[in-house]
Amino acid sequence: MVHISSTWLGQIFMGKVGMPSSGTLEVIDHRNGRRYHLEISDNAIQASDLQQIRAEPMLGSASSSVSGLKVLDPGFANRAVMKSQITHVDGIEGTIHYRQHSLADLFGHHTYEEVAYLLVWGHLPSRLESEQFRSSLVEALTPPPLVAEAVTSFPSDAPPFSMILAGLAAYAAWRPESVPTAAGNANIYLGRADRVDQAIIRTMSAMAALVALVYCHQHNKSFTRPDPSKTFIENILLMMGFTEKENKTPDPKVVGCLNKLWVLYCDHEMTNSTAAFLHVASTLADPISCCTAYVASGNGPLHAGAIDLAYKAFERLGTPDKVLPMIEDVKAKKYRLFGYGHRIYKTVDPRLGFIRAMLDDFPETVKQNPLFAVAMEIDKIASQDHYFTSRKLKANADLYGCFVYTALGFEPDIILLLTMLSRLPGVMAHWRESIGMPMPISSRAVLTMTVDQQPRLWRPQQVYVG
Repeated sequence: MVHISSTWLGQIFMGKVGMPSSGTLEVIDHRNGRRYHLEISDNAIQASDLQQIRAEPMLGSASSSVSGLKVLDPGFANRAVMKSQITHVDGIEGTIHYRQHSLADLFGHHTYEEVAYLLVWGHLPSRLESEQFRSSLVEALTPPPLVAEAVTSFPSDAPPFSMILAGLAAYAAWRPESVPTAAGNANIYLGRADRVDQAIIRTMSAMAALVALVYCHQHNKSFTRPDPSKTFIENILLMMGFTEKENKTPDPKVVGCLNKLWVLYCDHEMTNSTAAFLHVASTLADPISCCTAYVASGNGPLHAGAIDLAYKAFERLGTPDKVLPMIEDVKAKKYRLFGYGHRIYKTVDPRLGFIRAMLDDFPETVKQNPLFAVAMEIDKIASQDHYFTSRKLKANADLYGCFVYTALGFEPDIILLLTMLSRLPGVMAHWRESIGMPMPISSRAVLTMTVDQQPRLWRPQQVYVG
C-alpha cells in the first residue's frame, strides 16, 4: 500500500488557501515504511521521481517489483508529456486561450493567418511580418509534378486521406535533402531556427496543395495555380476551383467564414493527432514525414474522423423522428454518438457558440439541409436526458461544425481534410516548441521559456503481466 499526502492538503481543508500549483508531495510506501518527498511544479510531478520508490527484493519476485514504481496510464488519461506555452484548454470552465489570448478575442478581431503566426512564433504579426508570412506560404504552394501524379494515380473515389498520405510521401521523395536519414544528417533542424521555420512554411503549403489536388481529382477539376496577391485561404479555394462562376475568384463570404471557423480549429492543445506527429518528430524525423502520422491519426473515428461519422449518422437517421430510438440505443451501449461528449470538456465546448453564430449567417441554406434538423433534435433530447447530463456530456464542435462547411457548399467527404488543414499551424507550433526553438525577440514568451532544449525520444513503457 502506498499512502500519499501533500504539504498543502491540511491548509485546504481548513479553508486557509486555495490549491497552489507547487509544493511537496509526501509518499509513504507501506510495503517497507519508507517516506518520499516529491516536488510538485505546475501542479505536476516528474514521473521519473517515482523510480526511487521500490520494494525490497523477494525470492522469486519479478524484476519489475524492484526496478522502481511505474505509472500505469492506459490511453494517457492523466499523463503530461511536455510543458507548453502555446494553448491552454480549460475543460472545467470551458475556455480556450492561444498564447494567452482568449479565443473570443482572436475570433472577433484577427484573421486565420494572424492566429497561425501567433501560434507558431508567439506573437501577433506586424504588417510586414504578415506580408512576409503570406508571401512565403504562396511561394511554396505550387506542388511539383511528382506530387500531383501521386494523387491522380488513385481512383477519384478512393478515400481522401489515402491520397493525402501518398502525396506526403511524394513530397518527401521530392526533397530528400530535407529528410535527415536520406541526407545523412541527423541534425538538419536541431539548433537551426531558419531551417525549422522554412520547413514549417513548406509543410503548411504542402498540405494545402494536397487538399486542393485531392478535391480537384475527386471532382474532375483542373488544379489552378496560386495567386501571389491572394491570402492563404483565398489561394486554397482558388487551387480547389471552389470559386464564383462569374469571375472565377473565391467568394468573399466563404473566405470570411473560413477565416473565422479555422481560428476555432487552429489548435486544441495535445490532441491525439498532435501527439502522433510529435511522437514521430521525437525521432528527429522531418515534418512532412511526421504529417503522415498526423493524417492517419486524424482519420480515426475517435478523433477528427468523428466529424465524418457524425454527418454520416445524420444521413442514416434522415429525419428527427428517428432520433429518440437512436438515443435509447446509445444509452444501451448499442450505438456510439459522435459529436457529443468530449474527453477534455465537462461543460459546453467553447467553440460551439461561435459555430452556432456562424450558422445564423446562412439561415436559408441551413434550413434547406434536412440533416440539420436531425442534429438539433439530437442536441435537444440529449441535453435534457439524465444519462447525458449526469455524465456531463455536452455537444462539441463536431456536431455542428460540419454544417458550416456544407452551408458554404463543400461536400461532406472533404470536410475532414479541411479541418485537419486548419489545425496544422497548431501542430507546427508544437513541433517548433518541442525541438527547443526560441521565440523571436519581439515575443514576450522568450522571457519565460521553460521548454527542454534537448529533444528526447518518446518511448513509453509497459507493465509486463505474463
